[in-house]
Amino acid sequence: MTQSFDTPLPPPEERRRLRELGSLTQAQLAARLGVSREAVRAWETGRSTPSGRKRESYGKLLASLAAVKPPSEVTVPQSAEPAPVLTASLSKAAASNPEPATHTSAAPLTPTQAFDALYGYCAPALVRQAYLLTGRRELARESVEQAFRVAWQRWPEVAVDPDPASWVRATAYEYALSPWHRFRPRYRHPEPPPADASDRALLDVLLTLPPPYRRTLLLYDGVGLGLPETAAETEASTPAAASRLLHARSAIAARLPDLAEPEVLHRRLAKTASTERLRAAKPPAVRIESERRARFWTRAAIAITMAIIGATALTLHTAPTRYEPPVPPGETVPGVPPRAAPGTLSTAELTLRAKLRAESANGPEKLLPEPR
Repeated sequence: MTQSFDTPLPPPEERRRLRELGSLTQAQLAARLGVSREAVRAWETGRSTPSGRKRESYGKLLASLAAVKPPSEVTVPQSAEPAPVLTASLSKAAASNPEPATHTSAAPLTPTQAFDALYGYCAPALVRQAYLLTGRRELARESVEQAFRVAWQRWPEVAVDPDPASWVRATAYEYALSPWHRFRPRYRHPEPPPADASDRALLDVLLTLPPPYRRTLLLYDGVGLGLPETAAETEASTPAAASRLLHARSAIAARLPDLAEPEVLHRRLAKTASTERLRAAKPPAVRIESERRARFWTRAAIAITMAIIGATALTLHTAPTRYEPPVPPGETVPGVPPRAAPGTLSTAELTLRAKLRAESANGPEKLLPEPR
């Protein structure tokens, strides 16, 4: 019997979704198929297509991943492999499959349920990623909570996004890498470094990289995104993202030669992030805080608008209703002698002054007219 190797494969985007549905990184999938990680990345981006036995094995693996339970029924395994910690794969699977596959007529999720599901799957991984970006535990938690608060305020836009996890991740990264945090008193002093010496060395090297290089390295070697996706998320061209990645890898290899291989660096990034006990707030707390801030800024905007309206009304009420010509400048009146300057008293003035001083304090006596 002749074996056929023309196994049908789903589109590239569906291949990536099925891999993330099974909580597998590109490196883990490559190890199962016996190929390189670059080959898996090329298959998922559509740059190439497997053939022969690799195509058959890849198709069977994707079919088995498509038959697994939905993310709402899957519990995250506590395995020794830390790579899935950085990938946020469950978050994307939950966003793309919000309804269980076993219930064809299930009611759609409410906005609150969808947000809580996205937060539950994304937040733990995002906190660890933000920690690698900043080296600060508190700032990492604050960045993720701020990103989800913004997402809840703009939920109609986020809910229809093709990849809401990437939307939240980009917002969290932007907030975490903001240069204004250095002026905040709570972030002026460094936090205690990791306990492990190798983790401290890796984190020190990461923090010496420029923020764009650090972000590109984390997205490509940590999260496992492809180069086009990394360039799009960092708002750079693909050649610029590749240059940043190469420079970041070279800087790390110069300081830590053991991490020159991308696969080793990927595992070390995941291990360094997973050793820290970083926990985010509960989804209801984030939603309540988001709504509270939205109410505060709404009331502040209303108050400022009312103040502007009141000032405008007062100006209109007190403004003149007709034209009033300006007062002309003064003119010199002819014929008026100039004012004499102070000088020495004359004889008559001296006599009058002496007479006035000689009078009593109550003034002169009352003068009566004399009859003629």
